[in-house]
Amino acid sequence: MKALDKLKEATKFLEESGIEDAAREAEIILLHCLGTDRTAFFRDNPGIPEHVIEKINECLKRRSKREPLQYILGSLDFLGMKIKVGKGVLIPRPETELLAEEAIRIVRSKESEVRSQIPPSPPLLKGGGGGISILDLCTGSGCLALALAKEFPLAYIYGTDISEVAIRYAKENAEMNGISSVNFLQGSLFDPIAHLVTGYSLPVMFDLIISNPPYIRKDDIRNLQAEIKDWEPIVALDGGEDGLNYFRLIIAEARNYLKQNGCLMLELGISQAYAVRTIAEQADFTDISFKKDYAGIERIFIAK
Repeated sequence: MKALDKLKEATKFLEESGIEDAAREAEIILLHCLGTDRTAFFRDNPGIPEHVIEKINECLKRRSKREPLQYILGSLDFLGMKIKVGKGVLIPRPETELLAEEAIRIVRSKESEVRSQIPPSPPLLKGGGGGISILDLCTGSGCLALALAKEFPLAYIYGTDISEVAIRYAKENAEMNGISSVNFLQGSLFDPIAHLVTGYSLPVMFDLIISNPPYIRKDDIRNLQAEIKDWEPIVALDGGEDGLNYFRLIIAEARNYLKQNGCLMLELGISQAYAVRTIAEQADFTDISFKKDYAGIERIFIAK
């Protein structure tokens, strides 16, 4: 079968399965299975070997059951890195890329300040002499920690997650992207950090604490797309009755782990900015700001 004929057939199959953007997804699946680019695909209209037809059909069948396309492909791009994902780990969204970009901007502004410290900040277990220290809570696939490590290879970076599966993906992603300066630890929020022994009498403190925590209201999860509620890990979505459980936990503890002039950054859900501001003010944070996403939603919480 020729490629363009299979594309028409695949598009029709996904349309009949109720996939919204069937033509685009069918094309992505075919390009993935053929291992070719879009230009060559449409220019050459190659014949497809039978074993590749079988692979395409299996991918289409999985997608018809609402398995996320990213799980079927096995990875996605995140700020120029290839991030491996699969069942048991949250799929990074564009909003989290925005969080990473804003974090990079803030850390860059801190670099000269930290490097001028005498004596330097106590080092963690990995990293070099740059002095910047970063903690990524609910790290999931590790995308935030790895994006920061790629940009700041001398930084000391930790990522924690309660999920053993997530930590496994994070470590695989670090290896796949050639990044060795991040320590990924299994455990709830700050717990793995609290148990660290660094050889210093000073506590482990961070210039930046960042997190994309679970923030969906428990009762709202059943109304999410099937690709999310039936496939992505509920533990990475469920923020409790009001969606704010993790914000309360993180904000209450953050001051114990932030250096003077350190920064806390959190990804928020829709209409959560006011409530999170209130939680932060009650925890004595005063320098609070928000950054909007591409849809105009106050998506990133920043407190110093």
